[in-house]
Amino acid sequence: MIDPWIWLGVFILLAYTIEAITGFGSIVIALSLGALLLPIPAMLPVLVPLNIFMSGFLAWRNREHIQWSLLLKLILPLMLLGMLVGYGLRPWLDGQLLKALFGILVLWFAGRELWRMFRGQTSEAHPSWLSRVLTLGAGITHGLFASGGPLLVYGLAGTQLDKSKLRATLISVWFCLNGSMTILFLLDGSLLPAVPHILSYLPLLVIGVLLGEFLHHRLNEQRFRQMIYSLLLVTGGLLLGKAVL
Repeated sequence: MIDPWIWLGVFILLAYTIEAITGFGSIVIALSLGALLLPIPAMLPVLVPLNIFMSGFLAWRNREHIQWSLLLKLILPLMLLGMLVGYGLRPWLDGQLLKALFGILVLWFAGRELWRMFRGQTSEAHPSWLSRVLTLGAGITHGLFASGGPLLVYGLAGTQLDKSKLRATLISVWFCLNGSMTILFLLDGSLLPAVPHILSYLPLLVIGVLLGEFLHHRLNEQRFRQMIYSLLLVTGGLLLGKAVL
């Protein structure tokens, strides 16, 4: 049987290729596929530091589009608070419950996006209080699974930001949060044992980004997103079923 860490390398290559094509989802995709074979707590100290390299590069490259007021006054304070809550909850949740919760999150995210694409719906603005609650919830899911994107994107739905400004601001969020989580992993002793895996996967990140850049203008992004959301929907169902049965 193939070492599950080799399979995680395959999933990382796939995930970063997809993120370079679509601009989202590297940790959600790698973690959801990897969780079928490996414990979530064992993968996070590997996947989170890896993401810093890509998000840091993209944040610097798109720095002129970052909306600093939104980032510093609303998103980061609530996300950091929620992240600390989620990180504090992880030791109290066993592996099966973590997989079940993550499976539910992935099912909701993929199902919602597929339904929205099928109906041709556009995002509507949320009330200010709901956006804040969802942003805090996104921080909690980031602390639990390093996957705050689904809730945060939903929480910011209907904002007046154009695509480039929203993308640059979100990338900056992931860089800040994943940098903070990496420090927490260093302090709790889980980062150093993960360093060999991180170093071995770095070339895959580079290959994935280059491959994704090559494919970006050669694929129908709408159909590609449908395929990825369908994959996530199946994966979320498998994770939930594996945790429950």
